[in-house]
Amino acid sequence: MKKQYFGTDGIRGEVGQFPIVPEFMTRLGYAAGKVLSKNAKAGQRSKVLIGKDTRISGYLLEAALEAGFAAAGVDVMLCGPMPTPGVAYLTKALRLSAGVVISASHNPYQDNGIKFFSANGDKLGDEFELAIESELEKPMGCVSAQELGKAFRLDDAAGRYIEFCKSTFPGDLNLKGLKLVIDCANGAAYHTAPHVFHELGAEVISIGVNPDGKNINDGCGATAPAALITKVKEVNADLGIALDGDADRLQMVDASGRLFNGDELLYVLAKDRLERGQKLGGVIGTLMTNLAVENAIKELGIGFERANVGDRYVLELLKQKGWIIGGEGSGHLLCLDQHSTGDGTIAALQVLAAMSQNKKSLAQLLEKVTIFPQVLLNVKIKSSYDWKSDQKLQQQITKVESDLKGIGRALIRASGTEPLLRVMIETKDGNVAMSAAKSIADLIPTA
Repeated sequence: MKKQYFGTDGIRGEVGQFPIVPEFMTRLGYAAGKVLSKNAKAGQRSKVLIGKDTRISGYLLEAALEAGFAAAGVDVMLCGPMPTPGVAYLTKALRLSAGVVISASHNPYQDNGIKFFSANGDKLGDEFELAIESELEKPMGCVSAQELGKAFRLDDAAGRYIEFCKSTFPGDLNLKGLKLVIDCANGAAYHTAPHVFHELGAEVISIGVNPDGKNINDGCGATAPAALITKVKEVNADLGIALDGDADRLQMVDASGRLFNGDELLYVLAKDRLERGQKLGGVIGTLMTNLAVENAIKELGIGFERANVGDRYVLELLKQKGWIIGGEGSGHLLCLDQHSTGDGTIAALQVLAAMSQNKKSLAQLLEKVTIFPQVLLNVKIKSSYDWKSDQKLQQQITKVESDLKGIGRALIRASGTEPLLRVMIETKDGNVAMSAAKSIADLIPTA
């Protein structure tokens, strides 16, 4: 059964445009509440945690969801602005039925979205989302007055999450002597991440920590690292750490201004755990993971497999394989020995621990990895366009794949969250990559 509302990372869209409107959000809360109630143990009342990022629309959607859950007889705990992985942690720690995050992650403030976490703190799968969509097809009702859900405020949410993050850093290490710039993207980590690094001993300079409801991800954070690079050089910091709006992505910058993406950091995490004697089995990347990183990980004697793009698919394959390390170039990094989901703050702490234990800089830890140039072109398409049936396009894709055989890769895929066709070419020669990408992109009819 094909999902109508849920994409690769929950439900997302522009605020004020269906389905990101109050009426639908109330129905969504009610539908999710009905599904949770059906699966609850006899005599037990379902309770969910709702967290959000700093978008102005979060107030509106939070109230609508709360009303829907209450109408279904589900209690709600509200924690206010909280990183997505913080909601996952608190849902599990508080033994709740589910967690709900109101966020559009790295998107601009005009967008917003909803994603769900299970009682175990991981993203709910297709079965749960399909069950919600099935309930959405039915008329919305309301339980009796005596069965209505209640709402509670979780006042110490940030403090609980800060302590959890700190607990993932080795107890025999600290960050004393390090000057760090932390860019919180004016998002959900503005009141958590700086405290984590400061309380572990680092000198912290914070940017992107003044959210006004409209400046989330605006020229800052993991998707716009230029601000971080500038600040690191300006204050002569040792490192810079950039999170995105909901703080599940990570990019890092060294003192020279060199940017390290998720693919490179994935290698650092894998190599460090191998050297500490942990049984890895293998590492999960995605279809977009740089070929140079795959080759380098295999040279360590570690298995490597690719999942579909999206951290939920990385997580699914990690669980299937029984492995613990995976991630994406965008900065979603999963360390399942530390947390049940991707967490930018915790991933940064794991990288800092690897640097401290090896007494090496990030550049030194990656001296054997030379990233292949990767060209990614995003082409806007009409929703009705069937690119897989476009013979001219398919012929060109086949030609490019043949030309790159043994020296690179081509990947063409539709976005799961936007009307885009993504054309990615990767090879050792950047000019060749650009030429090949354009030869495909130019054949795609644009919206």
